Amino acid sequence: MSDALIDARELSRLRWRCRRGLLENDLFVERFFAGHPSVTVHQAAGLAALMELPDNDLLDLLLRRREPEGALARDEVIEVLRLLRTPGTEYARAAQTSPD
Repeated sequence: MSDALIDARELSRLRWRCRRGLLENDLFVERFFAGHPSVTVHQAAGLAALMELPDNDLLDLLLRRREPEGALARDEVIEVLRLLRTPGTEYARAAQTSPD
């Protein structure tokens, strides 16, 4: 993987691909893009892998209810997941402490 940045067209496609059915997931993803206007090839690969998950499985990872396992436990996925989980809004803090 590379630390090179993806171009604007690829970034636009990635943002579109990251649109989710659950509002909670969208909030995490939007916060990520707001804090990271440039995305590396490495990060894009991690995001793409996470976006292959069903919404509820992705939310479980984002809320730390579980950790990546098997083929998903790759460096780029773990890095992006850490960035997605980084609190930065009141919603994220509330979501992480809310009961199941």
